[in-house]
Amino acid sequence: MIATLTDFGNSEYLGAMKGVIRSISFDADIIDLYNDVAPQSVRQAAWVLLSNYACFPKGALFLCIVDPGVGTDRKALAVQTKSYTFIAPDNGLIYPAAQKDGITSVISITIPKDASRTFHGRDIFAKAAAKLDSGHGIASLGKPAKTIQPLHFHKKGREGEVVRIDHFGNIITNLSCLPGEKRYAATLGKEKMNLPFYATYAEAKSDELFLIEGSARTLEISVKSGSAKQKLHPKIGEHIRIIGMQRGNIPGAEGGVLRGVFLKK
Repeated sequence: MIATLTDFGNSEYLGAMKGVIRSISFDADIIDLYNDVAPQSVRQAAWVLLSNYACFPKGALFLCIVDPGVGTDRKALAVQTKSYTFIAPDNGLIYPAAQKDGITSVISITIPKDASRTFHGRDIFAKAAAKLDSGHGIASLGKPAKTIQPLHFHKKGREGEVVRIDHFGNIITNLSCLPGEKRYAATLGKEKMNLPFYATYAEAKSDELFLIEGSARTLEISVKSGSAKQKLHPKIGEHIRIIGMQRGNIPGAEGGVLRGVFLKK
């Protein structure tokens, strides 16, 4: 099974890659993980992969193409882990997921001299994925690589980052919930917010900003029947601080609760 993760959107580039794969491995089982990553957003793609790779059966191969460095001297990688294989440019995209599953082998894929300088997804990565799918070993793709570009999501105490903004406008963070906490103080850019925590979307009032635990088991800022993205205009990678509002946690809180939804500086 080959799963694709790209920023190609609704373009012919994804179809071209699949055509190349089927030309080499005719019976290849190709499914789409997600192909609407924001253009050149390596961090967003890395989070999507980290949050979803374990949903796939062991032995699946992930073909991940978000490649702002295409045509440069950055490596093309094939990475074997305990349960999966990842093929991608060496820009950190696959690092969090591969590291979590346990890296066992890293190969620098040999780049053909006739490869396009703007479409390595078709000319290098798709061919490598098809070769593995047809039964070749990972070592047949090139030479062992000594390094892999790391990518780490910022997390220091209760300060993390915006890792993804989904189709519904939910602002997804890499911060976990605090057990029993029903209200949080959040700082995102210049905005300081007092946000309730709900277990379900149905509990929130219409157009209300609130926090919920998302499918990745991290906190998300949401708006019932609306878009948190449109209200707050966050950026992928932007730092966010979310702390519980129990008594003593927030300076100036009375009874552990700060009044108001937005607290401006």
